[in-house]
Amino acid sequence: MTASIEVSTSARLHMGFFDLHGGLGRKFGSIGLSLAEPNLVLSAKPSKVLNVSGTDSVPESVILRVTAVAQQILSAMGIAEAVEVNVSQSVPEHSGLGSGTQMALATGAAISYLYQLNLSTVQIATMTGRGRRSGVGISAFDYGGLLIDGGRALSSTHSTPPPMLARYDFPEEWAILLVFDTTEPGIHGEQERAAFNELPAFSESLAAHLCRHVLMQAMPALVERDLSAFGQSIQVLQQHVGDYFLPVQGGRYASHLVSAVLERLETMGAQCFGQSSWGPTGFAIFANRHEADMHLQQLKISFTDHALSWKICSACNHGAKFNKFDITV
Repeated sequence: MTASIEVSTSARLHMGFFDLHGGLGRKFGSIGLSLAEPNLVLSAKPSKVLNVSGTDSVPESVILRVTAVAQQILSAMGIAEAVEVNVSQSVPEHSGLGSGTQMALATGAAISYLYQLNLSTVQIATMTGRGRRSGVGISAFDYGGLLIDGGRALSSTHSTPPPMLARYDFPEEWAILLVFDTTEPGIHGEQERAAFNELPAFSESLAAHLCRHVLMQAMPALVERDLSAFGQSIQVLQQHVGDYFLPVQGGRYASHLVSAVLERLETMGAQCFGQSSWGPTGFAIFANRHEADMHLQQLKISFTDHALSWKICSACNHGAKFNKFDITV
């Protein structure tokens, strides 16, 4: 019996860190949301040699990254054989949607299944260096929904991802508008590491203020399906964290085009909007699909730059999906 597996996972929004001070022994702490799309879909089966391919829509850079992750996991686990992987869909890279984490977790989960390694998602993340600051993408892979993690322990000598503190189903009727700028890659890699090392100390009182907004506004507002109150909390996070990162990304938001769109959405009365992670992708959340469509049509009239593109989607309230096959040889 030769096994094969298909793994399907999706992008996530990172809505902001709420403790960049670290005075209580933990730093970062973040809130984020699993999206129904864009998706990463890959299939894998055992092979004598490592081979990764993709459909025409999948960039070569994605093929190279999946290949590197597969090599890393096979080597770390002492697997003498390899895998054949085909990537049929991918999440845009360096866009603030967590593509690298989803690629690593999906690849690792496929190899774990094929070779019966019983690796947990946290083990795969640790092995591949994912989730060093935020655990949102890891929990999104496992559970979906709105996710809040507890940041990284500063005393820890290893790079275990932050623990998930809370997880909620996101209202299915709330629609999410994604705003893409294809000309501006988000900050990542060495540039991201340097940014965190060079930025000044974050105010302890401001960290406390942001934590209070998450605990006493965002979380109960989501339970009560109060988009206005939830949006107010996210706006506070976006404003303060965006301004803190201003020296690195050149403004509250990384892309001047996306920034202009978000400013327009604010004048149009949007209740919840911002930038995901380092961007450049922006987002706005509406009470329903009709409201999202109405806002998008108005935006398309005002913004005709071909670098901008748009997608309306919903949240994803489940983790990655696995289709497993046993093929008789």
